[in-house]
Amino acid sequence: MKRLWVLLGAGLLPLLAEAGPAINVGVVYDYLDGDKSTYLKRVFNGGDSTAFVKINIHEIIYDADGRPTELPVKSLADSSARDGLMASPARLIVPVNGMQGTRLLFMGERERERYFRVRFVPVVPEKEDEFAVSVEERDAYQQTLAAGVNVLAGYGTIFFVRPKDARFNTQIDERPGQYALRNDGNTVVVVDDLKDCAVSDENDCQPVTKTHVLPGRTFRFEKQAGRQYRFKLVEGAAQKNVEVKG
Repeated sequence: MKRLWVLLGAGLLPLLAEAGPAINVGVVYDYLDGDKSTYLKRVFNGGDSTAFVKINIHEIIYDADGRPTELPVKSLADSSARDGLMASPARLIVPVNGMQGTRLLFMGERERERYFRVRFVPVVPEKEDEFAVSVEERDAYQQTLAAGVNVLAGYGTIFFVRPKDARFNTQIDERPGQYALRNDGNTVVVVDDLKDCAVSDENDCQPVTKTHVLPGRTFRFEKQAGRQYRFKLVEGAAQKNVEVKG
């Protein structure tokens, strides 16, 4: 069974397969720049049967302690449009070894950065799912899968919507025994591909990590003598290689 570990709580949505559709949504983290309002997300099916995929979106709200809560996306006041992210289409039929795309469209308030969980969930189509298939096609598909035990694995991704006036301002505080990076901007920065290795043995390394530092938050680690720390500091389209010695 496939596994996908996602920071900020995204991850694998196991449903129960040996054969059947096997979707791939590409990268787990997507970012919508301040001057953009739409984003094309593609779904590939590497399985041996058609994938019927439903797309569900919830907004992630963080409290003062950084704990996330997922809430349904609300509608704009006096409008049927959503105040947040929506997928068009929200249902995909992806053929074997084929690819389909959905356009993620953001509408609403954008004075601050906002965060969304986008789930791509393969399903066995039912009448109420509103897939564009006939009753006969649904029955034939269900009979195909009924021959064995099937696993339909879906994926949850994190979608970052940067504010309209995105501004990066990363402050570094390095002291004996500690390294701290504070995000004083108004949009997320990424500490990517962090490697913690012994100076004397390049094979003596901790697992590589990736951390998203939200606005107003601080990322820090303890420096140890005889070890070195390398990572990429990603601020939007800009990347900088950083090396820190213990």
